[in-house]
Amino acid sequence: MPPAATPAVLHLSLVVGGELRDASGERLGNVDDLIVRLGEDEYPPVTGIVASVAGRKVFVPAEQVAEVAPGQVTLLGDRLDLQHFQRRPQEVLLRKDVLDRQLINIDGARLVRANEIELARLEGWYRVVGVDVGPRGLVRRLLPRAAAGRVRAGGFLDWASVEPFTGHVPSVRLRIPHPKLARLHPAQLADLVEAASHHEGEEILAAVAADPELEADLFEELEGGHRREFAEDRTDAEVALLLSRMEADDAADFLLELPEERRTSVIELLPAVQSRRVRALLGFDPATAGGLMSPDFVCLYADATREEALERVQRSSAPAEAIAWVYAMNTHRRLRGGISLADLVRAEPGERLWQLIEPAQTVRPDADLEEIARLMTDFDLTVLPVVDESEQLLGIVTIDDVLELILPGPWRRRFGLLGED
Repeated sequence: MPPAATPAVLHLSLVVGGELRDASGERLGNVDDLIVRLGEDEYPPVTGIVASVAGRKVFVPAEQVAEVAPGQVTLLGDRLDLQHFQRRPQEVLLRKDVLDRQLINIDGARLVRANEIELARLEGWYRVVGVDVGPRGLVRRLLPRAAAGRVRAGGFLDWASVEPFTGHVPSVRLRIPHPKLARLHPAQLADLVEAASHHEGEEILAAVAADPELEADLFEELEGGHRREFAEDRTDAEVALLLSRMEADDAADFLLELPEERRTSVIELLPAVQSRRVRALLGFDPATAGGLMSPDFVCLYADATREEALERVQRSSAPAEAIAWVYAMNTHRRLRGGISLADLVRAEPGERLWQLIEPAQTVRPDADLEEIARLMTDFDLTVLPVVDESEQLLGIVTIDDVLELILPGPWRRRFGLLGED
């Protein structure tokens, strides 16, 4: 059996502006735009044509179209119902709403600009198959030559990996937005928000709001200026709800970024446990161990068994990096030492923590960033305990908290996030 022929690709810019003709070839008007309906289809089908006929904008349903070709759209019959064009739910105009606008390249976790939109006849009808984000799309529109090309690997971005912004389109504002964004890590989502315009950033945030935990993780990754920007339009109750789902140290940082007059009211709206944790952290300089530390850790009495320690880890809601080490204390709650989770898993059943732990490197809450970084580097630590004058464990500093302060802000952006060549 011969291989299936590669479908011919149609460039949107060579279709819009072309002629609308009836089945006999008579010119009826001009093609202004193509309509697609966003939904479950991986490659959305063209559902109709917007055309100018006798000085009025009309809608031509896809069922009346025989062929879409460069410079021309041909109808099945000789008659055209001159009904005015009105948007229907989920409909997007390709030239007006997508072309020359930014989109999200999900696979690359970056923003790109649609310099050309590519169509092809698949599964019986014309569908959007990709976008050209390179300069050739612009050149083709300025200097149109070939009427059609061939679909080829790497020729343009596959539409299946692209998500358009639709906040500016009235007919799709109520659509469950951007389902593909769920594939991205919170740090990638934060980078997209920071690179986008304010309205586009709001659209991304609104898209992830259906998953409150993901929304909180995204805000933890945002830089301070952007957190302030997107908190301005939220009520104190909404900010408090968001902070209640964040790690306590990130929530404390977020609070310090808010205008002073809002902090007290927001703290008062926090759940009791989170409020207590955040108030404790706010008493320290943000650039010290006390300000950097998280109160989420696992610490048991030294006489606890390996099984008891592992059960505590399983029940802990702390993030994975915070439970990479399990700590042990004496009956006076003074820190005795720690054991890595990997070593704890490999330990013999029934062994006690005091048999397994090793002395822990610690810092006091007033330790500065240089001291923290030196200890973590010298002893190859990913977690550093913070203790008070009585050697009681107050919290832990994780390596990601240190890197956020040491590395310059622009480093967090993925190279080329603002677009592709």
